[in-house]
Amino acid sequence: MASAIGIVMIMMMMVSLTCVASDLSVDYYEHTCPHVDSIVAGAVHKATMNDKTVPSALLRMHFHDCFIRGCDGSILLESKGKNKAEKDGPPNISLHAFYVIENAKKALEAICPGVVSCSDILALAARDAVTLSGGPSWEVPKGRKDGRISKAIETRQLPAPTFNISQLQQSFSQRGLSLQDLVALSGGHTLGFAHCSSFQNRIHRFSPKQGIDPSLNPSFAKTLQSKCHIGNKVKNAGSPLDSSATYFDNAYYKLLVGGKSILSSDQALLSHPTTKALVSKYADSQIEFERAFVKSMIKMSSITNGGHEIRLQCNVIR
Repeated sequence: MASAIGIVMIMMMMVSLTCVASDLSVDYYEHTCPHVDSIVAGAVHKATMNDKTVPSALLRMHFHDCFIRGCDGSILLESKGKNKAEKDGPPNISLHAFYVIENAKKALEAICPGVVSCSDILALAARDAVTLSGGPSWEVPKGRKDGRISKAIETRQLPAPTFNISQLQQSFSQRGLSLQDLVALSGGHTLGFAHCSSFQNRIHRFSPKQGIDPSLNPSFAKTLQSKCHIGNKVKNAGSPLDSSATYFDNAYYKLLVGGKSILSSDQALLSHPTTKALVSKYADSQIEFERAFVKSMIKMSSITNGGHEIRLQCNVIR
């Protein structure tokens, strides 16, 4: 009975996640904190100058935030007492650069205290991460409120790197996102890095009869094997998700078409006619990819689940 109740609660939360905020506005802080965009951009730029992995971290952080309870900044909260927060859930252990959001929040509190939500800061920082990496810019709708609930167990709902196309489609559709959104947002992997544990299934003991996933380019598979040996114990071992990991471009799609994708969930995009056609389209045109990415990012970033407050610190509730 308890497990059945738990399943019902998760399903109810999933339904609510498909609600897209209608009260967000690009001019939300026009009168209350007009310099919010430039202050957040400055914090992201400063951090990126010292650490080139910051953009990919911020983009992934925003995605992982929006896919749990909507874009409410719950990913930023620290575990407290017996409650283990989202950031300490297994899929989020490798997340970093939380300090960038905290630094931006401190700067904003100094000039417009109690006005800008941490969830808005994270949405802006994700946009700036893309722009600073050579990608497109866009106007971010603002006005999100920060959530008060953050549970590590709910990170099970994040799409896994081993998902097939049916699982990916279900995960995205539960959040009101289409197959086109799936393919466009997957392009965020252009800034990504995968640890060995995320793709061991493709390069070692793929099946009883095959050691390597046959969809992988053989020479590329050997390169991955050299980085990730069986039983790898090196914490940070892995591979960039595309050949220009600090630059936002469409190389991810080109590699995918060429059999050089890293994750099973990336390869899965070629197993459905609609997603396969979109992969080819974005591989052929960076302009088309960027246009679709911006549209899908705005759509994803507008998923809400009823945040309740403006935190004074992004890692703790008021």
